[in-house]
Amino acid sequence: MASAHPALIFDHIGMTYPNGTQAISDVTFQVRPGEFVSIVGPSGCGKSTLLKIASGLIKHTSGSVTVEEDKIGYVFQDATLLDWRTVAQNVELPAELHGIPRSERTKLAQAAIDLVGLSGFEKHYPKSLSGGMKMRASLARTLTLKPSLFLFDEPFGAVDEITREHLNEETQRLFGQERFAGLFITHSIGEAVFMSTRVHVMSARPGRIVASFDVPFDYPRNPPLRFDPAFTELSAEISSALRSAY
Repeated sequence: MASAHPALIFDHIGMTYPNGTQAISDVTFQVRPGEFVSIVGPSGCGKSTLLKIASGLIKHTSGSVTVEEDKIGYVFQDATLLDWRTVAQNVELPAELHGIPRSERTKLAQAAIDLVGLSGFEKHYPKSLSGGMKMRASLARTLTLKPSLFLFDEPFGAVDEITREHLNEETQRLFGQERFAGLFITHSIGEAVFMSTRVHVMSARPGRIVASFDVPFDYPRNPPLRFDPAFTELSAEISSALRSAY
């Protein structure tokens, strides 16, 4: 169940870049612990801009943002692993940067590696990993500090479809276990429905929320859910709303 206290609040957020481009307009929604919220929308509608605002990487130009969590995990489109560090060393990096003692950060990293199914690959370097394994390492790195708010910027868009489905299953399993607050950006409606408790549809730029859908399926969600008539029906409704958003 979601907590009554939001981890993230967007209140009539707008963003206009210095070059005059209006990226988003009047966006309002909340994400609570125990909620996994996905956003779908046309390319360039400001989805990633919302994540950057939530993380503090950029400053919005109107409205207000409230982030109640002091530990934010950010999973990027690319794994962004350091080639000269092993999997274990990459996963330890956030804890290292926070000054956590070596013995403690080693335990935190190993626990995260075990959670994402990379046990046995601790001493491997990124060049020897598949794309899916690199994204698992990226997830593990983000998990080390046990963030309460996870921001996902299309993290699985560059891998093949089967690997993507496996990573979806892995991530929703982690969410079911940890019940963090999650904000997930994706172009895939099926991915959004499979992962989420709620899906927002954004319009073309300037992006605004034009439709919202609650996802009724319980966790954990197993692969056959993708073929359930209720899953297909909800995906079709979101697809229709997305087509209208262009």
